[in-house]
Amino acid sequence: MTILTIEDLSTKLVELESHPGFEHLRRYSPSGVTAQRWAVVEGVLRQLWDDLTESRVAGLEQANDAYTEVKKFLDAVDEINTTVAKKIAPSLKQIDAVGAAVPAEVTDLLAASASDPLSLTADEIDRRITAIAELAALLANWPDAVADTAARLDALRDATRHAARTRERATEMVLTGPLPVSTDAEPRLRAELESMTASDPTALRELARRVESALERIRQDEALAQGLLDRRTELKGRLRAYEAKAARLGLAEDPDLLSSRRIASGLLTRKPCDLRAVTQAIVDYQQMVSAKPEKTR
Repeated sequence: MTILTIEDLSTKLVELESHPGFEHLRRYSPSGVTAQRWAVVEGVLRQLWDDLTESRVAGLEQANDAYTEVKKFLDAVDEINTTVAKKIAPSLKQIDAVGAAVPAEVTDLLAASASDPLSLTADEIDRRITAIAELAALLANWPDAVADTAARLDALRDATRHAARTRERATEMVLTGPLPVSTDAEPRLRAELESMTASDPTALRELARRVESALERIRQDEALAQGLLDRRTELKGRLRAYEAKAARLGLAEDPDLLSSRRIASGLLTRKPCDLRAVTQAIVDYQQMVSAKPEKTR
């Protein structure tokens, strides 16, 4: 462990006075987590100055630890503030280039970096910088961003209509309980887009997210209805496969198999058909085909 001399301590304390982290604390009054930690570190720093003023030699091994604690704190303040400034710069440049108002997300992050930098983790900074970059990109390409959102609204409109047709067909063809019907959100969301008279990337981003969420719900609803239709189609194919197997075994005209096949086929052609009953009828037919001895000529 390094033991500081009075001269060493004097040099280091003077260096701390011009430390960027210290200058930051002088410029912005600390708050939150930073203020809590600074209250402790400031006391440690004050004690170091007292030691220097009184030319204390004893306990200067502890002085080295105290100095390290103070410097580590100031380094952390400077590193976080520098990181935020560096990462946010490209977005600020984009925003300035189009002469747009600075989004609240930018001012909020800069305010946190100024007064409470130690409340910001690396992951939190990256998450917020990514969100800000998205907003800056929207501002820099506002007409295209609006057009893209309008196109997604077109997709939502078309998906809603298609889902309705699929649901109607499923209800007609398959016996089922009430299928989910999502609210047609497209007209309301489109009205929101058309009401944006000024560039508001936060509002546009939120609108785009709601459009995608509505699309996802519509697609899930359609997938459920389509799944019922696909199941009916799959059962028809399975019945044909077992019919082909019966023919290969020379059992196509077997009375028992003909009767079983007619039952399964009849259930399939009903509108709406009972998929559970059809499934059982086809299983019965398949088992009967497997149990019959192959007819030889």
